[in-house]
Amino acid sequence: MKTTGRRLVDYALLYKKMIIAALLMLTVSVATDLSGPFIAKHLIDNHVLGIESNWVQTESGKDTVEYNGHFYKREDYLDVNDVRLGSARILQVNRSFVFVEGTIEFDGGRTFEKGLLTIANGSQSVTYEATAISGAELLQFYLPEVPKMLKLLGLFFGLLIIAAFFQYGQRYVLQKTANRIIQKMREDVFAQIQRLRIQYFDNLPAGKVVARITNDTEAIRELYVTVLSTFFTSIIYITGIYVALFILNVKLALICILLMPILYAWIILYRKFASKYNRVIRARNSDINGMVNESIQGMNVIQAFNRQKEIKADFEKLNHEHFTFQNKLLNLNSLTSHNLAGVLRNIVFVAFIWYFGGEALSASSVISLGMLYAFVDYITRLFQPVQGIVNQLANLEQALVAGERVFKLLDEEGIDVVDQMIPRYKGNVSFQNVYFGYKEDEYVLKDIDFETKQGETVALVGHTGSGKSSIINLLFRFYDCQKGSISIDGINIQDIPHQTLRKHMGIVLQDPYLFTGTIASNVSLDDPSISREKVEKALKDVGADKVFRNLEQGFDEPVLEKGSTFSSGQRQLISFARALAFDPAILILDEATSSIDTETEVIIQEAMDVLKKGRTTFVIAHRLSTIRNADQIIVLDRGEIVERGTHDELMELAGKYYQMYQLQKGQSTKAG
Repeated sequence: MKTTGRRLVDYALLYKKMIIAALLMLTVSVATDLSGPFIAKHLIDNHVLGIESNWVQTESGKDTVEYNGHFYKREDYLDVNDVRLGSARILQVNRSFVFVEGTIEFDGGRTFEKGLLTIANGSQSVTYEATAISGAELLQFYLPEVPKMLKLLGLFFGLLIIAAFFQYGQRYVLQKTANRIIQKMREDVFAQIQRLRIQYFDNLPAGKVVARITNDTEAIRELYVTVLSTFFTSIIYITGIYVALFILNVKLALICILLMPILYAWIILYRKFASKYNRVIRARNSDINGMVNESIQGMNVIQAFNRQKEIKADFEKLNHEHFTFQNKLLNLNSLTSHNLAGVLRNIVFVAFIWYFGGEALSASSVISLGMLYAFVDYITRLFQPVQGIVNQLANLEQALVAGERVFKLLDEEGIDVVDQMIPRYKGNVSFQNVYFGYKEDEYVLKDIDFETKQGETVALVGHTGSGKSSIINLLFRFYDCQKGSISIDGINIQDIPHQTLRKHMGIVLQDPYLFTGTIASNVSLDDPSISREKVEKALKDVGADKVFRNLEQGFDEPVLEKGSTFSSGQRQLISFARALAFDPAILILDEATSSIDTETEVIIQEAMDVLKKGRTTFVIAHRLSTIRNADQIIVLDRGEIVERGTHDELMELAGKYYQMYQLQKGQSTKAG
């Protein structure tokens, strides 16, 4: 079983070409950016402090400086044609510079007094005749350096522009890749929701499912957009800085590399606690989403029964727990982010001072100012990516926990969508000794056994909980029976793919669901095979043209969420037309007339005789008056068939159906 981290990497590898391109741009950006301290070191040591190099007396020419009637040129600027007439040195003593003819034996502490320069190194001391150099004369010695310094500065700024360009490019490509990855992940999650069995949603509130698709994937998006970008950038920067440090000084680079195990140990410690906190936070966030969704859906009930205070108290309990663990995570982040970077920075600078202090006291070693600047610059830069990694640990852990929740949803067993076609059913349905329970060994249907022929209307009646809707759920394969079998035209429905099975079936639910769009789009569900003419014919066949004729835009009238602007009867008519437009061989009416006013019911009843021709129709009805003409009425009680027959046959039987019918007519009868 792959870990969450591995699966997140697999998603990223779907766009590996873009990621590789971003990393190449990032590498160029880092390389150009990190060349800055090297250029600065060269500028300081070779040009700013370069006048302390050996000078050679020569003839006038390029890069020569006139002083006291003679021409001098830096030894490292000499070419083969230059004549050596003598040598000299320029040395800084405190804030002044002095000129010394000839060479010096060694370097060390310098003092200048009354025309004499004294250099001391340990027990050794030597004195030279020297001349103080004025500011104007010193400037003359610097003039040959100016073009070279300007070239280096131009190179430095050019590299900065290149670094900025590639930095922009890698950020753009990485973030574009991240958005692509999340787009793909959200599509996969939404597609998985379409595959899940109905029982999955029985146990998980809609708000929690929404949280997986929106909040959790957004946390994962933060991983790809910010966290991975920061980690990639930081790792390449740290690698580049260590390469530069090893080039400059191996010993100090080895001291600095001790940061890595310390940082790694800190990350392990952080994740141990952050993972636990984030799991609770994500779970409570999901609970809050679920509760808000449920409260909005049931707001009329909440207000009708004055349950606002109780609901508010339940919400505050969840919110408080979410707040508590957010605070715990905040404390952990505060401890590990700036504090960690500060501690590590202080450790490195102490090591830096100790090392360079020891080197400076050594008689055998002289540290250049450029080297010192480069080291300070690189060490300062080193903590920017370290700080970046530490600061992103919280987002990393949130993303991993969110990823775990998303992948848990993706791992749920689903039903693959297939395009297999099947000829239209005749509509012969057979239930053979069917047993079914929503929970194991708790059967809500027991030994259900009946047959219907093509074109028949079968009515299922019984008290609430008797199993009427469960029979329809099994027929549609929203659930599968535990025992027995169900067949259509002699084929076991479990041998038919779910989507293929439902292709020639239509259903009208007791509480019809309408989608945002128009009346026409709710009938066709934007299926390209359902033409506009077919939509209008279906609406007219169910009598909807009489109900909607006064609407300004007719069948193009906008439908808001759930059809809240339409009456229950109007919504039911649209739902009825939807089922008809798909021309089903088997039509299920799940208490379709229970919430319809008498006038609308008459319209539907008039259309029913036309609609039932050539179709096997199952009707679940509380109003027994609507099923008097059914070919077969099946009476259910506690999951068992207790009576079956036509209306007249059951009335003559004077059993359960008779009692129910009489009760509905308002006649008082004693239970038989």
